[in-house]
Amino acid sequence: MMMLYRLVRLIETHSQSLATCLLDRVQTSELTQSYRQNVPAEDLKERVYEIYRHLGEWLIGKDEPHLEQRYLEIGAKRASQQVPLSEVIWVIVLTKENLWEFIKKEAVLERPVEVFGELEMLQLLEQFFERAIYYAAVGYELASSEEAHKDSSAPSKA
Repeated sequence: MMMLYRLVRLIETHSQSLATCLLDRVQTSELTQSYRQNVPAEDLKERVYEIYRHLGEWLIGKDEPHLEQRYLEIGAKRASQQVPLSEVIWVIVLTKENLWEFIKKEAVLERPVEVFGELEMLQLLEQFFERAIYYAAVGYELASSEEAHKDSSAPSKA
């Protein structure tokens, strides 16, 4: 458990640089063109910074309602910004990959017990990002269906 706390603290301490690195990845990816066109860079950077900065709250405290609320909002916001759901999911995957590259580079494992700590962290991160994808998709779908409902109930201009 000590290794988990140490890794979480490392991530939270470097959350600003992690967010900057992810923003660069999103802006250069061929798979995130709508993000570049429709999502202000600072908005994306701030959201990702928040996620990295508060990752320990979920990993250690397993704050599922907070995770659900955060990603429902992200999904809904990206739907309103006309970002395809596939890109929303891809950016969450990039967020996870960005984090793993950082952990591999920064975490020095010296004892076998630390390897178990990293494995525990891997499992918790997988759970976090799987739930993030699910809740973002639900938020996206809810916002899209609300928008479709508004459009279908609006009087036609014939």
